[in-house]
Amino acid sequence: MNWIIDDIYSAIVQLKRWQTWLVIGLIGIFSGLAYLLVTFAFRTDAILIFLHRTAGACRELTNGTIIAMFCGMIFFLFTALLTLGEFQRYFQFKQQAAHHQTRQALTWGIVWGIAAVGIAVGALVFFSSYCR
Repeated sequence: MNWIIDDIYSAIVQLKRWQTWLVIGLIGIFSGLAYLLVTFAFRTDAILIFLHRTAGACRELTNGTIIAMFCGMIFFLFTALLTLGEFQRYFQFKQQAAHHQTRQALTWGIVWGIAAVGIAVGALVFFSSYCR
């Protein structure tokens, strides 16, 4: 039973590191953006509109906009995962004192993070202009 206590202790030690809170914050930001996008996407669903389950009025989406939004959400998911992966690489290279790789991983992590937030904000702007 000592292994349970050791696992709890190691989890508490991990929560004292700033890297853990950075990753938790990134996951929280990406989850919040995804939640906002899903709420807007549900407002545009034809079946939910027909059943009167939505609380908003949106114009009907065309096939092109549906495909664009579907591809956009896939790219949002991929860029969010790439951001988390690059920050993981950054922390790993920082422990190994690999300065060039550390700087490169941090740069790519920031670039992918900006791309992910940009895709999500672009989709939110599109939905907010598309729905009342």
